[in-house]
Amino acid sequence: MKIAVTGGSGFIGRRLIAYWQQRGHEMITISRSSQAVVQGARTVTWAELQDAPEKLEGLDAIVNLAGESINQRWTAAAKQRILESRIAAARQVAQLVERLDKKPKVVVNASGMSIYGTSESATFDERSPHHTMDFLSSVVDKWEQAADQIKGPRLVKVRVGLVLDGKEGAFPKMAFPYKLGVGGPIGSGRQWLSWIHIEDMVRLIDFCIQNEEISGPVNATAPNPVTNKQFGAQLAQALHRPNLFPLPAFVMKLAFGELSTLLLEGQKVLPHVLLQHGFSFTYRSVDKALADIVNK
Repeated sequence: MKIAVTGGSGFIGRRLIAYWQQRGHEMITISRSSQAVVQGARTVTWAELQDAPEKLEGLDAIVNLAGESINQRWTAAAKQRILESRIAAARQVAQLVERLDKKPKVVVNASGMSIYGTSESATFDERSPHHTMDFLSSVVDKWEQAADQIKGPRLVKVRVGLVLDGKEGAFPKMAFPYKLGVGGPIGSGRQWLSWIHIEDMVRLIDFCIQNEEISGPVNATAPNPVTNKQFGAQLAQALHRPNLFPLPAFVMKLAFGELSTLLLEGQKVLPHVLLQHGFSFTYRSVDKALADIVNK
């Protein structure tokens, strides 16, 4: 296959490109800069495509992972960048697809599980309604609206949970206090954490491209979410460290501002569509996922 990826320099994008490159697929990254080189792929810039969209004729699929990182203090300027980067990327993909004579068969657009809102008691899957109640849920709702303007190809909106990777993403920061021996539950500990191992994250994107029956929203989360308290206990066990030092909510809010809502509030999100279509998770339980990550 011939596949183009935006956001290919991010940690999911790099792993995805490596996965496909090893399987003999032709990989292209679409970037704002020609200097954004990703091993295993050739780079095409948006400026080049503006003048010559035919550079991407013959694509089988586009995967749009582009967007400003949410792992930063949410100042007014940062919020604007987070929102605008996602909407702009989806619009650029829509415009590119419109200009191609031969459309790709499928576009996979990243999204987020925040679209369901937060709850300690409710369970969400792809059939659940959107609930805009905070900054992130608002961003994801507008992000998906922009993605819906991609006309022609089959559109898959992958609503990403907490991606567990040993070197990148949120996990190293979550594990750091445990490695120091001062880890413990965050806030009440009752908030749900819907997670997925990086290897399953990569495999499910490939699965969505290969499976022509899948379209619309797809929850990219493992089938067994856990509470923050349960996650901490399993992480402590994997690292052979104590789990004795709770981190009060007010400390998180002082340290991270509004960004702290990512860990203080949560959603119990289930991957109904993936299970319905027979996707096999390598890491269904958080203890196995954490053991693998820590051992690596």
